[in-house]
Amino acid sequence: MPAALELYASRACPYCAELREQLEWDGRAYVEYDVDADAEARRRLLELTGPNAIVPVLVEDGRVAQVGWQGRGCHLGPGA
Repeated sequence: MPAALELYASRACPYCAELREQLEWDGRAYVEYDVDADAEARRRLLELTGPNAIVPVLVEDGRVAQVGWQGRGCHLGPGA
């Protein structure tokens, strides 16, 4: 059974788009959470990564597997 994969992302972040494209290219199934539109997803992201959160964040089986994309990411704005 494939691992449960979650992508925490922002539509404004170009690195999130690049990681999304890579996951789709690789044929990996994932669930995406938009941390700008979904307050609960933002809360969970902060719980997983701490107050200086960067997106994209890839979570596999409930654990953070990757932060950023190819060494780059977008910081969440003030009030994260």
